[in-house]
Amino acid sequence: MGKIEEFKNFVKNNPNLIKYVDSNEMSWQKFYELYDLYGDESSVWENYTTVKNDIQKSKSSSFNDMFEWIKNIDIDSFQNNINSIQRVLSVLQELGTTKNDNIEYKPRPIYKHFED
Repeated sequence: MGKIEEFKNFVKNNPNLIKYVDSNEMSWQKFYELYDLYGDESSVWENYTTVKNDIQKSKSSSFNDMFEWIKNIDIDSFQNNINSIQRVLSVLQELGTTKNDNIEYKPRPIYKHFED
């Protein structure tokens, strides 16, 4: 495997490097030169890989927050709320169907005008 292929694998393992290239802080050429000179385990990469760790920490903390929120949901009150919503919907559905069922359509004769 050539040096370029190794660099591509390094970039795949560190996708946060793309952000630096997209924001024009670094170029692929500069990253490749650093990789060629220092390798992939140098302390040079700490400035560019710490962002990745921060992102992973924030993702894991947001997942933990969401899990805690789900864990704190009171199942009984949630079920009661769903039942009350279902009752309201059934009442609205009954109101909508009873009005239309009682009215019969009778067309007006063609020769008759406004209660003649």
